[in-house]
Amino acid sequence: MSYFRKIAKNFKWKHYIVYIILAAVLLLSALLWQAGVMKRSTATMLNQIGYSIILAVSLNIVVGFLGELSLGHAGFMCAGAYLGTFLYNFLIAAIPSKLLCLCIAMLFGGVVAALLGMLVGLPALRLKGDYLAIVTLAFNEIIGNLCKNIKIFGGGMGLKNEQPYGYSLFIVTFVVVILTLIVLQNLIRSKHGRAITAIRDNEIAAKAMGINVTYYKLFAFTIAAFFAGIAGVLYGAAVSPVKYTNFTFNYSIEILVMVVLGGIGSINGSIIAAAFITYLNLTLTNQLSGDLAALKYLVYALILILVVIFNNAPAMRKYREKLDFKKLSDKLFKKKNSDIRDDSAAWDRIPTKIPMDELLSADLKTQNDSPDTSMPEDRSSHE
Repeated sequence: MSYFRKIAKNFKWKHYIVYIILAAVLLLSALLWQAGVMKRSTATMLNQIGYSIILAVSLNIVVGFLGELSLGHAGFMCAGAYLGTFLYNFLIAAIPSKLLCLCIAMLFGGVVAALLGMLVGLPALRLKGDYLAIVTLAFNEIIGNLCKNIKIFGGGMGLKNEQPYGYSLFIVTFVVVILTLIVLQNLIRSKHGRAITAIRDNEIAAKAMGINVTYYKLFAFTIAAFFAGIAGVLYGAAVSPVKYTNFTFNYSIEILVMVVLGGIGSINGSIIAAAFITYLNLTLTNQLSGDLAALKYLVYALILILVVIFNNAPAMRKYREKLDFKKLSDKLFKKKNSDIRDDSAAWDRIPTKIPMDELLSADLKTQNDSPDTSMPEDRSSHE
């Protein structure tokens, strides 16, 4: 019993509130789907929100915690989508379980994307800033053109999914989201995560402390590519055909916007921003049709500008502080009696001590501190 009491005492709700919220959304959505209340469009939107969260959180490992700019995340997703869907079509003919086929395809697509991330990262991570962004952007275009010109992938018509998983795919997607968060957040809190953030803060100091900078850069890039490949398989399981035109440079920018709006280095922020931007895109696409479809990008850009101004403008600081989730959670979960107040040596518990106000207002200057005027006389007498 003492062991469980120790665990309960050290348990911090604020570290698990994200998992609780996602599990509650998953449970409620699954119940609504089983009851036949949820619309198919809502199920499709939840699936898109799910793999968008995976993409944003995984890219945040490179951009937020490693401090490198990557514009090729959609390329890793493209590789996972094509290769995972191709394996899924092969397995579904022999294995009747769609879930088992999808799990194997996700693992395969993630591993292939990780290998591509390692292949690109070896030469590319020697670069920094804009040069790295250009190289990853070129990789994104190369992957798209390769998938376009490979005949077994359907060429320009795209790769057809023989048996799409169905609208209930969002349940699997949210389970994968929770598993992704568990892996990445534990990685960030581990010694490997601290090494990655040390490289971001000061690469020279990290080298001086014995951190293998090249290894950890490649490690972060590979992990991010792995989860991007899994997100691509989840995308390919829901649509047919899988087309290379959906994994363009603009989609990489959209994933990067999710990371920036949510806060660079903030996992919770990436989750909120990914859900918000995905919902915004789908809503604008459905509401604006015909000639008004061009206004989608204008409205989208205006909303993003307003969000950036709110996050960075000095005049909005007081409103940001009021809406700061971290401060609100600290107020909600803080203890009434802290260790400092329980200190037996506190100033308000020992009456024999000098009151702090008297100590600060005391005049410690004595007569001996008066300026010495005998020096000129001594000098004159010597003269």
